Amino acid sequence: MSTVEPGCRFCLANALLIDKPIFQSDAFYMLGSIDPMVPIAGMVIPRRHSQTPFEFTDAEWSAFGAALAMAKNHFASHDPDGFSLGWNVGAVAGQHVFHAHLHIIPRFKGEPNAGVGIRRIMRTPDWKPDA
Repeated sequence: MSTVEPGCRFCLANALLIDKPIFQSDAFYMLGSIDPMVPIAGMVIPRRHSQTPFEFTDAEWSAFGAALAMAKNHFASHDPDGFSLGWNVGAVAGQHVFHAHLHIIPRFKGEPNAGVGIRRIMRTPDWKPDA
């Protein structure tokens, strides 16, 4: 698989980002949130183009822990009480940029959605997948 996909805004070589990475390593980089509804958040993104984390190499998975630790450390000054981490994989799951990226959302006691985790999206009454 190529390291750069033409037109992909998360492939750094394409220079399509509207913001600058907060940190970079050999395998990953992190962007902060540009969403005004979620100002304290970020994404850890592989440098090599891959549409999903299922395509990561063993070397990328080995480097991922350090990137995740750097992301957590970046948010330490906000003193979060927890984190929500999530991958949207595929259009039906909400992926809009088809370059893998892990969403990191610091969570705080007293926020409107405190106690609501990512499992809530799976709790749609009366819906069952086709067997």
